[in-house]
Amino acid sequence: MSDAKLIIPPTATVRLDSDALVSNWRALDQMSGQAKAGAAVKSNAYGLGVREVVQRLMAVGCKDFFVANWQEAQEIEDLTAGKAGVSVLNGVRKADLPFAIQSPAKPVLNSLEQVQRWKSSGRPCDIMINSGMNRLGINLDDLDSSLVRGMSVDMVMSHLASADEDVPQNAAQLEQFKAALAIVLGKRTSLANSAGIALGSEYHFDVTRPGLSLYGGIQRPALVDVIRQVAIPQAEIIQVRALRAGDRLGYNAQYIAAEPHNVGILAMGYADGYLRGFSNSGMFMHEDIVLPVLGRVSMDLIAIDLSAAPYLAEGDWVACEYDLEIASAQSGLSQYELITGLGNRLAREWT
Repeated sequence: MSDAKLIIPPTATVRLDSDALVSNWRALDQMSGQAKAGAAVKSNAYGLGVREVVQRLMAVGCKDFFVANWQEAQEIEDLTAGKAGVSVLNGVRKADLPFAIQSPAKPVLNSLEQVQRWKSSGRPCDIMINSGMNRLGINLDDLDSSLVRGMSVDMVMSHLASADEDVPQNAAQLEQFKAALAIVLGKRTSLANSAGIALGSEYHFDVTRPGLSLYGGIQRPALVDVIRQVAIPQAEIIQVRALRAGDRLGYNAQYIAAEPHNVGILAMGYADGYLRGFSNSGMFMHEDIVLPVLGRVSMDLIAIDLSAAPYLAEGDWVACEYDLEIASAQSGLSQYELITGLGNRLAREWT
């Protein structure tokens, strides 16, 4: 008897478009002008699969990757060591030191305490400046020219808080960052995230750090015709039901049929990241036909209206309308929540 496990076909997947991912990075790299685009691949590359994303972006010339913590750095170490730089954005705790000191990745030092903790290591690092977001980073008032003397500082960076909006904070952070660069020197400088790239060349410096827009997010008008959708959830119809006029559908009867029609039940729900904000507002597609979500999204199941495609049957597949701008408007969720929230039950299928 064979010990091989039988393959169980998934009932819902996320189709991931390699060409779109690469196209997005190249477009953001080009928009970065004289700067070079890196890639934020924290949170498992925003939920899409960090190893697959890193391999694809390295193949087209990406040389700088940004992760949140040392576990994430370790996950791609065999891919990047000696070939690309990895910066750990959350810095280095005392508990991280045994691993961090021998890792090829660099900590992004976010406080005076982290600078002192790392200073004796002799290893490269990045420095984060708090230019007004007040999350992580060293305050301008705490900087002096001796702070990193003798240290191997690669990037001095900061992070824009409101680059997706036209607000005075953007220019204020830019000025704070420039003031910090007059005090703390590194080999390279970095400020702009995805939206920051679209703010213009004065925000680009040496390295840009796109994240959301790599994966299909559009935060500013300049990105609308540049960024392509990468992730498209798809689900199988596991049952077709014929509703009669007056039939109630799903939890709390949030949909009542006004006339007889068919509905398809999909094996996907809020446990997969398709949250209740899509109840009575989401859409699935079959070719160019729109199939609205009916009633409340439940944990494992969604009902869609088959009135426009009555020929669809059990075993047929439909695609979710998951353009991040459109899906955000439908659900009230941010584009970040939509892309990072796609659940692990959804098989990732790269095309």
